Formats: sequence, C-alpha cells, structure tokens
Amino acid sequence: MSNLDPVTLTVIQNGLIQVCNEMDLAFVRAAFSPVISEGMDRSDGIYDTVDGSLIAQGELGLPVFVGTMQFSTRAVIERVKTHYAGKVDPGDVFIVNDPYLGGTHLMDVRFVKPFFYKGELFAWLANTGHWPDVGGMVPGGFSASATEVEQEGLRLPPVKFFKKGEMDQEILSIIMSNIRIADQRIGDIKAQAAALTTGETRLTELIDRYGADVVRAAIAEMRHRAERQMRAKIADIPDGVYEGSSQVDSDGVVDQPLTIKMKITKKGDELTFDMSGSSPPCRGPMNSVIATTKSAIYLAVKHVFPDVPINAGTFEPLRIVEPEGTFLYAKYPRPVSGCAAEVSQRVAEAVFAALTKAIPDLLFAAPAGTSGNLGVGGYDPERKRNYIMYLFTGGGYGGFQGGDGLSNGCSTIGISKMPPVEVLEQFYPVLFEEFSLREGSGGAGEFRGGFGINYAIKLRRGEARVSMVMDHGRTGPQGVLGGHDGGTNLVQIDQGGRVYRPPHISKDQDIEIGVGDVVRVSTPGGGGFGDPAKRSRESIARDVVRGYYTEAEAREKFGPTRAAE
Repeated sequence: MSNLDPVTLTVIQNGLIQVCNEMDLAFVRAAFSPVISEGMDRSDGIYDTVDGSLIAQGELGLPVFVGTMQFSTRAVIERVKTHYAGKVDPGDVFIVNDPYLGGTHLMDVRFVKPFFYKGELFAWLANTGHWPDVGGMVPGGFSASATEVEQEGLRLPPVKFFKKGEMDQEILSIIMSNIRIADQRIGDIKAQAAALTTGETRLTELIDRYGADVVRAAIAEMRHRAERQMRAKIADIPDGVYEGSSQVDSDGVVDQPLTIKMKITKKGDELTFDMSGSSPPCRGPMNSVIATTKSAIYLAVKHVFPDVPINAGTFEPLRIVEPEGTFLYAKYPRPVSGCAAEVSQRVAEAVFAALTKAIPDLLFAAPAGTSGNLGVGGYDPERKRNYIMYLFTGGGYGGFQGGDGLSNGCSTIGISKMPPVEVLEQFYPVLFEEFSLREGSGGAGEFRGGFGINYAIKLRRGEARVSMVMDHGRTGPQGVLGGHDGGTNLVQIDQGGRVYRPPHISKDQDIEIGVGDVVRVSTPGGGGFGDPAKRSRESIARDVVRGYYTEAEAREKFGPTRAAE
C-alpha cells in the first residue's frame, strides 16, 4: 500500500468511475425503449469477485441501484456456487430480476457478467435496465392491485443468458413469450449486453496501464478511505436518538395508509437505523424487499453527505436493523412493484425527517418523493401495432437553510425526469395538451418548497388502458422546522364528458380510455423549511412578480405583513 501514491490512487479511482460512465452511455445510446434511452432508467457498476460488494458505480446511474446491485450480484455469486460448481467462463452473462434475490421490482432487469483479466476472475460487471414490460396483469407492470408477485410479471432467478458470448435462444424464447411488445425488447437486451462488453474493454485498458496488483490495492484503499470519510461525517452529528416518520398513501388494495417509523441512533462514528415499528406486510404491491429498503437508507445518507465517494466502504458505518415483520421486509409471494419507485422514497423521507432534528443545517424539507409511475398500453390502428408507454415525472424539492427548493426536480431515487414530450408523442399515439409548472404547490416556509408540474395527455388514436402507482396523494411532502407541507399528488381522467378520480387517490389500474380522453396529473411540491413568517419580503415579492402566487395567496401563506411589499 505504501507504493500507491495519491496521484495514482486518484487516477485509478476516477478511471473506474469512468469505466462505469462509459457503460451507462453505451447502454443509453443503443437502447430502443425511451424509458432507458431518454429517461435513463438504468445503472452500471463494478463489483467484488468474492462477495459482490460495490467497487464503483457510474455517476449517471440511478441512486436507488447503489445498494441493490451489490445484493443481486451476490445472489449470482451464490447461484454459481450451488448450480454451476463455482465455474464461469469469459462471455457468460447472467440475467436476474427476482425481487427477493437482491432486486427491486420485476421491471428492473439485471445483467451480471464475470470479468476476467489474463484468465483470472478479477471482478463482476453488472447493470440494470428498466424494461417497459415483463408481463403481468397490466401493461407496464405497475399493477396497483396485485396481491402476489406472479400477477406482476415474469420472475427470473439468476440464469446464464449468454454462454461464452452466445445468447441462449431457448431462454430468450421463454422471456419473449411472456412479455408484451416482445419484438422491441431484443434491442434493449442487446444494448444491455453491449454495455457490459464496453466495460470489459475499458477496464482491461485501465488494468493494462497500471497492473492488476496496483488496481487491486487502489480498490482496497478506496474502500478504506470512503469508510473513513463517512465515519468522520457521522462523528460530527451529536450523539442521540432521532426519530422520524413518513406515510405511504395506501397499498393499492386496502385504502389505509402505511407508516414508516424510523429511529436513528447515533453513537460515536456509526448510525443505526431501526424501522421495526413500521406497518406490517400489506396485501397490495407497496411491500419493499430488504435490498431496496437498505439501498434507500444508503442513498438517503448519500444525499446528506454527497461528497463521500460511493463504494462498499461508504456503507460500513451504517447499521440497519432488518425490519422483519413489516412491509419493508417483503418475502415471497408478497407483491412489490411499488417498492423501488415509491416505498424507497418514503424510507428516505423518514431518514431525512429524523436527521433534520440532529443536523438541520445539512438537511432539507421533504422532496416530492414520488416517481409518478404511469403506464399506458394499447393498440395504434395507424401504425398497426401494440405499444406500452411508461413515464415518470419530476416534482418540487424541499426548501433548505439558505434557499428555496428546486422546481420540477427528479425523484429522490433518480437522476432524470420524464422523457421529452416530443419523443413520447413521436413514439406513441398521444398528445400532451399541457406541461406546465404547478405554481404555488411548494410548501410555505422561510425557504419555500419547489413546485411540481401539471401535465395532460390526450389519446389520439385507438383505445388504451391506464395504470398508475404514485404516492403523496393523501399527504404532501413534509415541511420542517415550522415549514408547511408541499402540495399533494392529484390525478383525474376526463372520459367522454365525465371526470374519474382514482379511489386510492394515487394508485389504480386498467382504466379504459378512448380517443379524446385525457389523463391529467399534478405532481407534489416540496416541503417548506422554517417559519413562513420569516420569509424575506424580497423573496415574496419576487414570487408574486413571477406569477407563482397572487398577492392574496402570498398573504395567506406568508402573512399579511410579509406580503405587503
């Protein structure tokens, strides 16, 4: 280790991240589905040979995959030991989407590939891509009323999809026979595999330059330094027990909220997270598998301390009491389609709420906290083909000490917002009648929350079915330190002169629409930070001039004295 100078270490660290970035870009540029090519719902990383722990992940990948892919890689390693006598060959690629084996929901499909350097297994390369459909009850996979995982789609254990570089046509046939729009998936499959090939090439070049022993030493040192940095950050938090909570609107089946109770104990340079007081397992698809629950905590802490590098060392000071007996530790056959996109954000929100009491200057009010998953599946009579349009949307971020929240920001777990309207209109028989800022939706505060958006989608041709798994429709994102909650999620569908609103507010499925029908969604605003009465007159006046509030609305939210000028 003494021969590893700081400059070489930094170059190798950034080189490993760049390998992952190039995998991300290769995946995006070759993928057929807009949710990947435009929405960037994917991630690539490098993982340890022995236990699958995270070595490096691309800066362009989804944060929620930070933790989950190391769990799914570990599941592949275990499958190799038990089913393949511990043997893998160059060119092998495993496919897996089983939520209970380190996954999220079934639509997040993982490829895992052994990486060999000069004939020796050096690491694992893995990526995740959101496939627009994997079968199941509804187009797009987001069934709001599923009561078992089989209703959500095809579940794949870790199997060798590519053997020595050749795709297994029998496995491909099984997959294609169980999903909708199968002819379009082959492009995404080839793009996902090609991204790993890009990673092989770039990682080989990096090791050729510095040598295997030096790169291994750098990986070990990177992990040690990340752990040390995280421990130093945690040590600055006052010792104590901090509690926070958050709420899921409903599970989509039983119209009652689910509660996450988060107790964080800070002692020395470690944090312990206990969610054992949370709601029991639910009937509907808002259960979370343990890999996703843990990853949500990892990403929440990373939001608080963004300058700590991401690798397995980052997570070492974080102790998680596994919440068995709650909806945050789903076991087969509990449905889980809402875990990655929605429940994970409620877990992060509970972490934020708790830590705000300990380190308010580093925290913020709750962000919109929903991906706004919307699936529209139908038949386009003009193009004579079926389609599935899946999209997710942005919302307001919470206010923070010194500033207002960002408007139309990506979700807590994501890096992107909705694919461009023009792309969606080109691919699918829809017209966006509205895409606008949802003015006034941010929670009032000394520093107000950012605003969500309004959008309206009209069906132009044929018939379609609409399904959605969203959240924050019952309660808005939490304000903190006296700030007000952000605006709630709103959904309505205009059907031939009548207005339909989902009974579960933010979740529903199989809503039939025809030509001219319009789906209208308003996404949440972020929570407010601090007492609204302390907001500066200049900030209030600026918001009124920009049309965010009328003068009457400003007086109502911030008080007559503050809004007077």
